[in-house]
Amino acid sequence: MSGVVAEGLCRVGWVPHPLCQWVYLNINGLWLDGCIWIALFVFFAVCPPSQYVRYLQDAFKVPLVIQLTDDEKFLWKNLTVNESKRLARENAKDIIACGFDVEKTFIFSDFNFVGGAFYENMVKVARCVTYNKVVGIFGFSQEDHIGKISFPPVQAVPSFPSSFPHLFSGMEQLCCLIPCAVDQDPYFRMTHDVAPRIGCQKPSLTESRFFPALQGESTKMSASDPNSAIYVRDNEEEIKKVNKYAFSGGQDSAELQRELGANLEVDVPIKYLNFFLEDDDDLEQIKKGYGDGSLLTGKVKNLLGDVLSELVKRHERARAQVTEEMVDAFMAARPLPNMFG
Repeated sequence: MSGVVAEGLCRVGWVPHPLCQWVYLNINGLWLDGCIWIALFVFFAVCPPSQYVRYLQDAFKVPLVIQLTDDEKFLWKNLTVNESKRLARENAKDIIACGFDVEKTFIFSDFNFVGGAFYENMVKVARCVTYNKVVGIFGFSQEDHIGKISFPPVQAVPSFPSSFPHLFSGMEQLCCLIPCAVDQDPYFRMTHDVAPRIGCQKPSLTESRFFPALQGESTKMSASDPNSAIYVRDNEEEIKKVNKYAFSGGQDSAELQRELGANLEVDVPIKYLNFFLEDDDDLEQIKKGYGDGSLLTGKVKNLLGDVLSELVKRHERARAQVTEEMVDAFMAARPLPNMFG
């Protein structure tokens, strides 16, 4: 566990009430190409075994702020401003479909929100970080345009309650808990260094490791490779890509599989079932059978396909209920009078 994670767990204390009034949740740096990967179900809480962010919101009864970095999309991808903004709204619909409470959740996109107190905090952070330091942290090269170099403060300042005066006016000492993946850690190590210098609380983190791509632990899900991941809007035929692309720990032939069993440590279908199969007893039976050779690879992949298909259908039904008016409600800069409790 990194020092950042350890500090986060210590500061928040992981206890319900009365400390909850001193904490808010923040998710930032989300910029997905129109459709979220099914791995984010684990993060946002569609699948019951892993109700993480939504669990935190429900258990602590605290507000949640979600940043959609459509400006980052524009800076890193060959997209127009309008297309980046459109994709952010599509992402918002997928997030809202996960069941968050509109009375405790504020979703914003950078293009539509950045300014005022938020921008003031951005320039305070920017003045504290030298060019050499930002290059050392993020690995920018001389060929990178200045938009990339100037972006880190945009992702840093949602950590500070003073960035959201419509929510946290007079509550500048609130602690911010940020559930994030390990690749976001550089942003918040930078933020940790800067926060005391501008009179702000350091944010706390809980860090999750990467969900494996279908091709295995040595690869990463990528929007440029549709076969590296399952998307929440894949149809049943597209979900069958697990049969072709999911890395298997099974043997090369049915005979060897029955004799030797599968290597569960590297098997991607088993890793996915660990997250998405709700019944722990069923999961143990599958692992036992696959490990001792009584279950073949094709059967395990088909089981995973069934689980993912049901999960995607459930999300489709929820997303179909999300209207443009609901998106506007979640993204309106407004007070949340019932955000604590």
